[in-house]
Amino acid sequence: MDIMTQLRQIAQERDLSPQELLLEIEESLASAYKKHVGAVGEVTVHIDPEKGWKCVLEKEVVGVLSDPSIQMSVLDARKKKPDAEIGDFIPIEVDPNSFGRIAASHFKQILSQKLREAEQRQINEVFHEKIGEIVPGVVSRKDEHSVVVQVGRAEAELPRREMVPTEPYRLNDRIKVYVLRVDDTQRRLRVIVSRTHPNLLRKLFELEVPEIAQGVVQIQSVAREPGQRSKLAVTSSDERVDAVGACVGPRGSRVQAIVDELYDEKIDIVPYSEDALTYITHALSPAKVNSIKLNEEEKSAYVIVPDNQLSLAIGKGGQNVRLAARLTDWKIDIRSESQAAAEAKAQSQGAPAG
Repeated sequence: MDIMTQLRQIAQERDLSPQELLLEIEESLASAYKKHVGAVGEVTVHIDPEKGWKCVLEKEVVGVLSDPSIQMSVLDARKKKPDAEIGDFIPIEVDPNSFGRIAASHFKQILSQKLREAEQRQINEVFHEKIGEIVPGVVSRKDEHSVVVQVGRAEAELPRREMVPTEPYRLNDRIKVYVLRVDDTQRRLRVIVSRTHPNLLRKLFELEVPEIAQGVVQIQSVAREPGQRSKLAVTSSDERVDAVGACVGPRGSRVQAIVDELYDEKIDIVPYSEDALTYITHALSPAKVNSIKLNEEEKSAYVIVPDNQLSLAIGKGGQNVRLAARLTDWKIDIRSESQAAAEAKAQSQGAPAG
């Protein structure tokens, strides 16, 4: 076989260092030959890209020669090393083409294992640095349990639980994924990524909004129902910079780029406030709020909105108020003006006479 041609081809296919792969192949060949001939001494294989490759076997010096392939007599040994004694090992170059069918089989097994280990080390090194970050990839294949995303020369797994149900994941789709973890609990190394994690949204805004990357604008909180709607609360450390405006971008270009990446997931960006009344009011947008009564002990808010704003404040399936509650970390109870008035009247009528 043309070992150098194979070496270059495999190194290119696996995106491995040719030097690293060269060492792996040399070790594999040495191990295969040693096992094949049953050698006691060391076996070394050296591959020279220019001159080809050679194999050196340490033959044991013995008094009675029983296996010439791994032993040599004292007389022959002293031709190589004048002071050789029984029990010594003399390095002898052997023809690597004499490995035979069994050695070739061992070589393939060992080389395959070494290649897997080298690939896994590389994946580990690349992706351990990327945990908690987003990486761009291409959908390469899918089944009922997961989608495989090609990230450079490596593959990442997007399990069903990390998929957004409304996203298509078509073959060759370019998507960005959030690196959750590198899982080595099974026989093979798996890179697990997500499209549902709230931090995917944070990282997308970091990429699109220079003011966030620079630390001038901070994302204080994120609430997300993947594929449907998200809310972000942002603040600015520079009074000259409008945090919401920076995230929206000129003519909405920045937020639109993220909406496109998330297949039209709606995104509300609201200003963060230390004042709970203000913060909850902003979080419930686009609905207008009349008044809010806070219960600090229970961390709950009783919110009254205009009659024509009730359905907007609650949102489809309760989504708007649910996201606002998660964004602010307050329980939010919404009533329209009519409902609030009716409740107040019922309470006053039900109250015991003074």
